[in-house]
Amino acid sequence: MTRLMGVVNVTPDSFSDGGLYLDPEAAIAHGRELAAAGAEILDVGGESTRPGAEAVSEEEELRRVVPVIRGLRELDCELSVDTSKAPVAAAALDAGAAIVNDVTALRADPGMAALCAERGATVVLMHMLGEPRTMQDDPRYEDVVAEVRAFLAERLEAALAAGIAEERIWLDPGIGFGKTAEHNMELLRRLGELRELGRPLAIGTSRKSFIGRLDGSAAGERLGGTIASSVLAAVEGAAVLRVHDVAEVRQALTVATAILG
Repeated sequence: MTRLMGVVNVTPDSFSDGGLYLDPEAAIAHGRELAAAGAEILDVGGESTRPGAEAVSEEEELRRVVPVIRGLRELDCELSVDTSKAPVAAAALDAGAAIVNDVTALRADPGMAALCAERGATVVLMHMLGEPRTMQDDPRYEDVVAEVRAFLAERLEAALAAGIAEERIWLDPGIGFGKTAEHNMELLRRLGELRELGRPLAIGTSRKSFIGRLDGSAAGERLGGTIASSVLAAVEGAAVLRVHDVAEVRQALTVATAILG
C-alpha cells in the first residue's frame, strides 16, 4: 500500500494549521497521534512554504525542529525534516531523522547535496516555480507535465552526480508550488509520465488551495478533496502521500485497495 507521510508543522504561519503545534510538546504529541493513526513517516518542518511565506532564520528553524525530532525518534516510523538549509538538515539527521524533504530540490544550499550523500539520507526532490514568496504570482507553462518531468530528471541527475544513491531519491511534482488549479490537476492526471523517471513519487495534495478553487472551501474544509485526490494519486502510482489527516486517508486507501484488488 502507498505509504503515508504525516505533516508536523512547527510553525506559526502554515496555511492550514499554523500555530497549532508551535510548542514542541504539542508538536510531539501531534506526531505521536499521526503515527498511531497509521503514518509510516513523519515530516517535521519549521519554516512555512505556503504561498507568500517569509523566510525563517537558521537559528529559529533549528530551535523549532530539533526538539520535536528528538521527541519522536522512539516511534516506530521514519522521520523526515522539511528544510532547504544544510545545517538544519544536519542537526535533524543527528537528532534521528533519516529523510531530507527539500522543496528546492537541493538548489538553495550548496552544501545540502554533499551532506545528504555523506550521511546516506533519503532525499525528496520537489519541483517549485520560483520561491514561496512569488511562486503563485502568475505561473505559466507550455506543458506543465513535460516541464516538471524535465526539471525532476535534471535534479535527479544532479543528486546522483553529488553521490546520493539512486535508491535514496524520491521525486515530488510540487502540487501547489507555482501552479494553477488546472496545472495541479493535469499533473495528477498524468503521474504515469513522472513515474517513467524510475523513482518513487511523493505527492502532497492535502488541504491545498486547488481544492478550494474547485468548490470554494476553506483550508480546514478540504478533507473530501484531500481524500479524493490522494486516492487517485495512489491509483496512479504515488509511493508516498504527504497528508494532515492520516486516519481518514488511511481508511480511504484501505477501502480503495480492497475494491481494486
